[in-house]
Amino acid sequence: MPARTLRLAWVMDPIESVDIDADTTFALMLEAQERGHRNFVVDQADLSVDRGRPCARLREARLRREPGRHADLGAPRHAVLDDDLDVVWQRKDPPVDDDYVRATQMLTLCHRARVLNRPASILASNEKLYALHYPQLMAETIVTRRIPELVDFLAAMGGDMVVKPLEGRGGEGIFHVRNDDRNLFSILEQATAFGERWTMAQRYLPDVREGDKRILLLEGEALGALLRVPAEGELRANLHVGGRAVEGVLDDRDRAIVESLAPRLREDGFFFVGIDVIGGKLTEINVTSPTGIQEASRLSGENLCARVLERVEALLDTH
Repeated sequence: MPARTLRLAWVMDPIESVDIDADTTFALMLEAQERGHRNFVVDQADLSVDRGRPCARLREARLRREPGRHADLGAPRHAVLDDDLDVVWQRKDPPVDDDYVRATQMLTLCHRARVLNRPASILASNEKLYALHYPQLMAETIVTRRIPELVDFLAAMGGDMVVKPLEGRGGEGIFHVRNDDRNLFSILEQATAFGERWTMAQRYLPDVREGDKRILLLEGEALGALLRVPAEGELRANLHVGGRAVEGVLDDRDRAIVESLAPRLREDGFFFVGIDVIGGKLTEINVTSPTGIQEASRLSGENLCARVLERVEALLDTH
């Protein structure tokens, strides 16, 4: 058992609506509870600042693995984060909209409470753009609003590319585009909002048919992995759109990617992230609320949540 009881706040979507068999935040909270720690849930709208002190209206949560009865919440109460909490997890799902940005900016004001991941780094790191610090690890990529530039890139990629919104999540808004598609310009108009929104285009990687590998990293070290295999006729491998999870095994290329990323992830305070790799090519670095820990734990037979909480406890012992 840990040396002391920690008070952990989770800035998250409503806990009543989570899928208890898939949600990473729920699994981490349940592990924290089983280790004797106290969990509190916070809606990002209930964050505030009082004379320079970050505060929140929070509710203590008691959890169980019973669908529909998985959370008992205490009465709301006001808390000063640095006085009343040890750890604040920023686990609100994207999109990274104005409310998300303001909430994260408020969390930068925490001085004693440890915020995971570091909020200033989250604010500086769009999940898709952050990966572009490592172009040598990625498939060819362009980010632009201009449809002619996307058309030129498509030609340079041999007439095959994928476009995705910078602010998307869970596979939303992703298109596999070919130069012989009659809807090409309609797709690019929608992807860029008629030239008003940046979009990312990447060389299409046929290896996606074999699976999109999610690798979970804990302080820059590989924690676990799963391979998400797309359903027949589907480009996206995300589990909630029909992707199938199988055990992910790290190969030499995966390990080289992790090794390359680790120093910067640690320097930027990214305690827990998920990277996506297709055919040995890095595609994204998920820094807001990476998922997959329940599936990876089941497939590996290892309690990965325990490893995360052990590291949190170690952080607080030295903090």
